[in-house]
Amino acid sequence: MGIHKKIRVLIVDDSLIFREVLARGIASDPDIEVVGKAIDPFDARDKILALQPDVMTCDVEMPKMNGIEFIRRLLPQYPLPVIVVSAISNAVFDAMNAGAVDFVTKPDVQSPKGVEGFIVELIAKIKVVANAKVGQTVNKPANYEPQLQTSEHKKTTVDSVQTSRFDPNKVIAIGASTGGTEALFSILKHLPPSVPGIVIVQHIPPVFSTMFAERLNNQTRLRVKEAETGDYVEPGLVLIAPGDQHMRVKKVADKYKVEVFHGEKVSGHCPSVDVLFDSVAKEVGNQAIGIILTGMGYDGAKGLLAMKRKGARTIGQDEQSSIVYGMPKVSYEIGAVERQMPLQTIPQMLLAMTR
Repeated sequence: MGIHKKIRVLIVDDSLIFREVLARGIASDPDIEVVGKAIDPFDARDKILALQPDVMTCDVEMPKMNGIEFIRRLLPQYPLPVIVVSAISNAVFDAMNAGAVDFVTKPDVQSPKGVEGFIVELIAKIKVVANAKVGQTVNKPANYEPQLQTSEHKKTTVDSVQTSRFDPNKVIAIGASTGGTEALFSILKHLPPSVPGIVIVQHIPPVFSTMFAERLNNQTRLRVKEAETGDYVEPGLVLIAPGDQHMRVKKVADKYKVEVFHGEKVSGHCPSVDVLFDSVAKEVGNQAIGIILTGMGYDGAKGLLAMKRKGARTIGQDEQSSIVYGMPKVSYEIGAVERQMPLQTIPQMLLAMTR
């Protein structure tokens, strides 16, 4: 189809040194063109209009307006995939909630190895998000619910199922990647404390998995923690795999325990959704429910199929509501998905399946 189109990237960062490190690093890839560099959100806004980039990288801490507020104000007017470049802090989750699609951790510019690894990761993420749906602002269904709910609204949604009886022997296993932190929150916030135990693999860097678990613990009615070997899968408890370890489920008597362990990447990742789903298929069988959410690649597809073959119920996020329709697409195409649906209807279906 004619000339190969490069991905046009705008870099937004108030540090001159870091802007140059970023620009030189990502421009070394033949598929990427750095079309501009901005020093603050106001400069960035003008350059977005003038240069029409495909992807924007954005610092969080900047003068005049922080990156999170900028993303929140920008995206309704100019839908654009944003990758946040941040120090290790909870701010990345605020940025994701504002509509950013992914994040990378700022390296120490004095460490050549650290910078090199950072550039490799950022280039990979730019290529993933270049065609992403932004903040799920594209073609929102009429019944779409915003990511942030008032506590009163959340209470009504949850209380409507509070009296339902759930099967305590069920296990819910969920896998997600790009766009998954917000997708997971939008599901978990609707679930009551009596819901069967939940195990999750989200592709996320190690330190952030702990912070993500703490955030969900504070913002939902469920108990959420980063998984440790020996944790039992229990009603109302959500266990999230550490960012650099696989997680599997083991049956012990009439209960289920998790094990977390270091290992080689499986299906391109550690933690791997396939590792979790395969263990759930083997140990839980037809008492399991598997959910595959937004994300690039194919991790989780084979594991979800293994679950379905053992009698588990399975759900896949649909293309329209996925930030990146990769993992759910492969899962659907190989026949692993029993029900494919928009993100906002998954909690209701999940609760129906757990009764």
